[in-house]
Amino acid sequence: MPDSRNAPDGALWSSPLAGACLDRLFLQARTTRAWQERPVAPALLHELYRLMGMGPTSANCQPARIVFVQSAAGKAELLPLLDAGNREQTRLAPVTAVLACDLHFHERLDFLYPHQPQARGWFTGSPASTRDAALRNASLQHGYFIIAARALGLDCGPMGGFDADAVTRRYFPGGRAEVSFLCNLGYAAAAPLRGRLPRLPFDEACAMA
Repeated sequence: MPDSRNAPDGALWSSPLAGACLDRLFLQARTTRAWQERPVAPALLHELYRLMGMGPTSANCQPARIVFVQSAAGKAELLPLLDAGNREQTRLAPVTAVLACDLHFHERLDFLYPHQPQARGWFTGSPASTRDAALRNASLQHGYFIIAARALGLDCGPMGGFDADAVTRRYFPGGRAEVSFLCNLGYAAAAPLRGRLPRLPFDEACAMA
C-alpha cells in the first residue's frame, strides 16, 4: 500500500481509515459495564499512555494525569467513594483509571516545550487562566485516552458518579490536580443491554460560517 506521507501535495495520511478501524474507534464501540475476568497487561497501559501523549495540546503542555487502580486493595479504597450504581462494575473491571488535570502543568514546560523559554508565562497570568488551560488541554487528552484504549483492543467504561473531592484528595493530594472522571478498562463480557442512543443531527449541532 502506498505511503500517503510521500504524497506530492505533502499531505499526511490523506486516505480515510478503513471501516473496520472506524467501527472499533467509534461506530461499534460502546460504553462497557460488564467485564471478563481477563487482566490488562501493564505494558498495555504504558502503550496507552504513550499513544494518548501523542495527541496535540497547547504548547505541548500535557496536563493529564492518571492513576491506574488495579489491585484488590486499591479497589477497596476506591469503591466507597463511588455512587452505589457504579461500584459493582468498577469492582469487576480489571483496571479503573482515575483521570485528572495537573494545575501545575506549567512547571514541566521547560522540558516539554524547550525551544520557547517564555512558554510558562503564557499560562500563568492568573490562577483562573492556568486552571482553564489545564482543564481544556486535559479534556483533550482524556478524549485521546479513550480512542487510544479502543485502538489497543480495550473496552472502556467512562463514568461520573463519584465523590470528586474525596477521589481528588485520595489520589492527587496537596491541591495539585483535579479529577475529571473515571474510566474502567478491560474486555467486555457481554453485548450492550440496549441499542445505541440517538445523536443530534448535523444541522442541529453544527453551523457553516
